[in-house]
Amino acid sequence: MHAIGTQEQAASAPRPRLGMRVDVLTTQPGVIALEASDDHRLRVLAGSPVRGICGVQRLLYTRGDIDILPAGFADVWEEEDANTSLILRLSPSLLRRAAMDMGRDPDKAGLDLRHQLRDPQIQHIAWALDAERTAGYPSGLLYTESLGLALAVHLLGRSPAPTRPPRGLSKLQLRRLTSYIEEHLDQNLSLERLAGVAEVSASHLKTLFKRSTGVPVHEYVVQRRVERAKALLLRGDLPASQVAIEAGFAHQSHMARCMRRVLGVTPTALARRPAAR
Repeated sequence: MHAIGTQEQAASAPRPRLGMRVDVLTTQPGVIALEASDDHRLRVLAGSPVRGICGVQRLLYTRGDIDILPAGFADVWEEEDANTSLILRLSPSLLRRAAMDMGRDPDKAGLDLRHQLRDPQIQHIAWALDAERTAGYPSGLLYTESLGLALAVHLLGRSPAPTRPPRGLSKLQLRRLTSYIEEHLDQNLSLERLAGVAEVSASHLKTLFKRSTGVPVHEYVVQRRVERAKALLLRGDLPASQVAIEAGFAHQSHMARCMRRVLGVTPTALARRPAAR
């Protein structure tokens, strides 16, 4: 009877919000077990060649060999040599976002169980992620997220599932996004931040948002800021300079330009109107 000899060392940096993480798995000869996980996992051999047995089949893994374990899958095998592997963890939300960027149904985004796969592109991404982890993540979250998304897109691209033109945002995405905009109108709303709320890429957000609302996302934000400024001016208890700040405009003249363009009226003229009773 072999004892289970598994030691998984988590990466020192916090898990990125997009759902990409790199762990190091070091094992001794014996039975190795990976429990089921909510994440999709790729095991990439990073050390010397390893002899092993899975069932009755003898195996020889070499550096760069890849196993793919979809979410919910466990795996057990036996190794005759000490081993070091990288475990690349991809959350289901990351796979869903990649599927949406590819114009696929995110509810059908999944991976197939594979063993001893050779794929130079996966290897390249794995080594880049490991180098970033070893260096202490100097390039920041965006770099790790970009590699994770590239890996997810590549994995989904290996399947011959037909693509379709992307639809607009789902009702849930649109409600979440518009609520976020409304709650943060007085802050600097970047396209990247809004794309993160909707869990799509920035380039796709522009397309999907316009399909859902009929207006570009930046124009929608301007319109909501103008409406907030209008309500505050009609209330009459704040100076125009403070209204501009509360509504998220850079300054009072910026508010005036946007208000003239959207409403056809200046803040001064609007402030003279009596508040609605």
